[in-house]
Amino acid sequence: MSELDPEQTPEGLPVTPADAVEIPVADISGAGPDLVEVRVGAFGVHGSPDVSGYGGLINKIEIAGASERPYGSYFDEVADDLATNLGSDYNEAIEKVVVDRGEVTFYVHRDRIIQVCQAMLHDPLLRFEMCLGVSGVHWPHELDRELHAVYHLRSITHNRIVRLEVTCPDSDPHIPSTTSIYPTNDWHERETYDFFGIIFDGHPYLTRIEMPDDWLGHPQRKDYPLGGIPVEYKGATVPPPDKRRSYS
Repeated sequence: MSELDPEQTPEGLPVTPADAVEIPVADISGAGPDLVEVRVGAFGVHGSPDVSGYGGLINKIEIAGASERPYGSYFDEVADDLATNLGSDYNEAIEKVVVDRGEVTFYVHRDRIIQVCQAMLHDPLLRFEMCLGVSGVHWPHELDRELHAVYHLRSITHNRIVRLEVTCPDSDPHIPSTTSIYPTNDWHERETYDFFGIIFDGHPYLTRIEMPDDWLGHPQRKDYPLGGIPVEYKGATVPPPDKRRSYS
């Protein structure tokens, strides 16, 4: 493998030091891969030293773009059944469908996530009885779509797996809670809030679940400082029962 010019990407695009890399905004309208960012170093660190030892590494970060029919496998059948259930709301609810590496992802507008989840659970042709969790993703350079919530659904009835993905802007990090449909998302939404800062409206008790209640920031965001966070360890105490935080 030839040594790269540190001032050039593999495609010949100029790259400046990590703190000044100009990142193109992802285009979600095309069928090709979406360029999310050009990452310098192992983690694309900005604003703090790259402690990985790979400060000269340059990578293009791309995500798969919208797929065209036929999707293959059972994906077309799921899309057709969902479209039948949603009717005229389908095009307003589903932003795009992505098939990549043998998996399908339905990108759902955030104000329609409840409607889509209800259809996925209750429609007998779909019957995705289980949501295996909610994961957070942070793409800080994807304008007005910086935060993603990803839902992994499984149908035991039909032995199928699909993924739903919802985006929201960093300036308005609100997504409706799905706990009324999939109660097991309770702790998963709390974890996604804790680590990424996504606020799940309607959640019964949206508090931190991993980090201390008074922790500042959300540690799995890509703009969170890498290292150098002062932490003061204090003696642990157990409050009296009437002072403990309730999880019921």
